Amino acid sequence: MFNKFIASILPYFPKKFVWMFSKRYVSGETLEDAVKSSKELHAKGSGATIDLLGEFITDLAKADSNKNTYLSIVNRFCKEKELNVTFSVKPTSFGLLLDEDVCYKNIREVVVRAQESGKLVRIDMEDSPCVDKELKLYKRLHAEFPKNVGLVIQAYLKRTADDVKMLVQMQSPETPVNIRLCKGIYQEHESIAFKGHDLINKKYLEDLEMFFQSGVYVGIATHDKALVNGAYELIKKYNLTPSQYEFQMLFGVTPELRTSIIDNGHRMRVYVPYGTDWFGYCTRRLKENPKMAGQIMKAIFVRG
Repeated sequence: MFNKFIASILPYFPKKFVWMFSKRYVSGETLEDAVKSSKELHAKGSGATIDLLGEFITDLAKADSNKNTYLSIVNRFCKEKELNVTFSVKPTSFGLLLDEDVCYKNIREVVVRAQESGKLVRIDMEDSPCVDKELKLYKRLHAEFPKNVGLVIQAYLKRTADDVKMLVQMQSPETPVNIRLCKGIYQEHESIAFKGHDLINKKYLEDLEMFFQSGVYVGIATHDKALVNGAYELIKKYNLTPSQYEFQMLFGVTPELRTSIIDNGHRMRVYVPYGTDWFGYCTRRLKENPKMAGQIMKAIFVRG
């Protein structure tokens, strides 16, 4: 309870104070910080997906600015030929909730630029009011760029099994589907989202198996050892090679588990966020992992 209390009040602390223990979750404020972190991950056998922090904008001028920044991100990383990099985009930062067509055009420009270098752009899935809009956006882009656009799916939503079936039907050698499967982080009502660790894990593995059965390339996004072991069993069951899937993790989270997965011969990709809008992202990470907040508060007041 103490840890949860600390995590809940952190957003009201001065930013400099929060940054002291939030910086492990963010590569930095600049694009060069993200490049540096991606190179360090590459040296440890991991790929990266780059994310500019910021979402739920309120004007289309900001959407245009975000598009131009992403074009710069793609251009910069295309110079780093040795790096295995993809790009993650949040549609709400491109204007999804303001004008869906403008959002589509903005993200399409980024996908076109990424396609020129054979890179993939992944559409992040946001909270439940955005899901249908983001599926529509993905299908529209996938029809034109099937090998250069991917999607995130959240296992804790009750609708997800049907969404998985729809995505599986889109899969073919000519139109491959590339999915990042995660549990889901947004606070959703129990009427639309499963609750409870074991139940969500069960649904996650059911979704993963459906994707594996259909030859969909999946980014197995988890820090849960139980899910990692469950994924290992499915990989063995379907006799998959490392080229048919990858594991994915967040920057700064469970680095020991990440290393063990790489050492076991599996592909790994780390979500590398950067930008000046780090505060909301970091406080959300700490709310998800309140034990971390309690440990750091103890370190500050006990050890100084």
